[in-house]
Amino acid sequence: MQEVRIREEEEFIKLGQLLKKAGLVSSGVEAKIVVQDGLVLVNGEVDTRRGRKLVNGDVVSYNGQEVLVVK
Repeated sequence: MQEVRIREEEEFIKLGQLLKKAGLVSSGVEAKIVVQDGLVLVNGEVDTRRGRKLVNGDVVSYNGQEVLVVK
């Protein structure tokens, strides 16, 4: 499982930003499409909100890959 760290001064990272930062998508437009199409899971459940705030311990799954959010 890949880890993505939240910047020290931030409490959360948005779902679309995490997908880009983890390299799971190549652009914000692609992130918007895959999230809206219900292809992304957050903690095992479909979430269609690209702006969903992810915090320490959240797990995002997309296209067979998982990413753990770490503070």
